[in-house]
Amino acid sequence: MSLFGGNTIKLPASSDFHVHLRDGPMMDLVTPSVRSGGVNTCYVMPNTIPPITTPKQAIDYRSKLQALAPDIHFLVTLYLHESMTVDTITEAKKAGIAGVKSYPAGVTTNSSSGVVDYTSFFPIFAQMEKEDMVLNLHGECPSQGDITILNAESKFLPILASLASRFPKLRICLEHLTTAAAVEAVEKLGKNVVGTITCHHLYLVVDDWAGNSINYCKPVAKTVADRNALLRAVASGNPKFFFGSDSAPHPVASKRGGGKVAAGVFSQPYTTQLVVGALERAVEMEVLKREDVTLDKLEGFMSRHGRDFYKLPPTIEIIELTKGDEKILDIVGNEDKTLQVIPFRAGEPTWSLNWTG
Repeated sequence: MSLFGGNTIKLPASSDFHVHLRDGPMMDLVTPSVRSGGVNTCYVMPNTIPPITTPKQAIDYRSKLQALAPDIHFLVTLYLHESMTVDTITEAKKAGIAGVKSYPAGVTTNSSSGVVDYTSFFPIFAQMEKEDMVLNLHGECPSQGDITILNAESKFLPILASLASRFPKLRICLEHLTTAAAVEAVEKLGKNVVGTITCHHLYLVVDDWAGNSINYCKPVAKTVADRNALLRAVASGNPKFFFGSDSAPHPVASKRGGGKVAAGVFSQPYTTQLVVGALERAVEMEVLKREDVTLDKLEGFMSRHGRDFYKLPPTIEIIELTKGDEKILDIVGNEDKTLQVIPFRAGEPTWSLNWTG
């Protein structure tokens, strides 16, 4: 049955398997907005300042998040770092930490302590494989030589294939896919390799961020063909693909002020609504057929596939989306306006969302 047969859609609550909630005042501002996007489970990235590299830091961080949003299930992660040992992984597993996130050095926000040489971490990966933890990969190579932000993801794919071959039982998630090549790579590799897709990459192409710093993120959006490949992956029903918003808030001044523009798109309060809107738009553009976008496939992408990969039980909460006259807020900020963030697609029409059970 087509998803767009009326003005109301009921779904199990969404699960966001890639989100940045920051720390300090920004954490206080954005964490309570998670539920507004229809999400009750978050897989939280560790690239805070300083990065979260020990189980104790991760547990403490989870406690802070839980205090701000007690009705959200937070899964916390470690930042792959040279200080890690095999014992760190064993301790993390016992503490209930779900995975370890790898950032190539210097490719995105707060990644200066990231990976230069993956071979040096092979003992860590072997222990993660033994402990059944997840390796989350920011799949880009640093810009150098003939590598730029436009081909950094495709240049990383041989590294992904090598890691998947060397560690065939290690669960690997290639984060925030942006290219048709990355979709194809995930499809072809073993069952241990999956990929997340954001809501903003279902809308954006290179022209949308080249002239608009609010849409600038890492990895950057690519071509129309790449965006369409992502939309088709979402609508495919393939359990290898599931939702990870990569919502990454920055203060307005960091996105529009002078100097280097911060990479990151803030979508958290509207994540489920944005995915539904992107699929509706794809049908209108004839990228997808109406009959291809079914309720079952949307449930799989937004919740079931990711929860299965992370070995979580199905959610029992229900959300309802209604098509009306709501628009995305122009700004999200604290009461004294000392911290403000511009949401993705600010001012644009959006589906309304309510929790029904």
